[in-house]
Amino acid sequence: MQLNTWLVFVAAVLVLTVTPGPSVLMAVSTSVNRGFRQAIFAALGSTSAIVCLMVLSAVGLGAVLSTSEVLFSVLKWAGAAYLAYLGITSLLSSSRNVLLTEQTESAQPRSFVRGFLVGASNPKALVFFTALFPQFIDPARPQFPQFLILCSTFVAFELFWLITYAALGSRAKQWLQQPGRAVAFNRATGGVFLAAAAALASAKRSVA
Repeated sequence: MQLNTWLVFVAAVLVLTVTPGPSVLMAVSTSVNRGFRQAIFAALGSTSAIVCLMVLSAVGLGAVLSTSEVLFSVLKWAGAAYLAYLGITSLLSSSRNVLLTEQTESAQPRSFVRGFLVGASNPKALVFFTALFPQFIDPARPQFPQFLILCSTFVAFELFWLITYAALGSRAKQWLQQPGRAVAFNRATGGVFLAAAAALASAKRSVA
């Protein structure tokens, strides 16, 4: 892979990963409500899901999704249902203020799983990776090393921005301790998750 090709990929990935989405919202809300340490585990879960999606796209599942309406719909509605569940949970939260202490290690696997499920909730990501990576891979050179470079680059940027947003959420804790602000935050979070669920539910399969 030539350096200029990789730099173009970096520019594209920078724009994609810095843009807030469900995974960023998960990192921020986890940091605010459960602590920055838990948000790191949520971010690791989300990026682990991204790695799995990349591998699945490499073995051809993304191409299958782009041609199978039934499989795409099943995965799409499952992802939308989970995002809607997170949204409803946030909207119905009775918490009137946020935690100021880190939770115990027993919550770490739960945060990781929540992050993983959010990261894996969008089947269009499989189709996206299937369409994106071939644009930057030189077929005349060994493809596996190029795939590793692209995956590592994407994951590094994704994890960096998730942790950055989580850190910003952690710094907002004191501000959210003011009366009523935690409730407003949870309602806003719930609304965004529901909007993401609606957007995913309305997503159309890309036709090759």
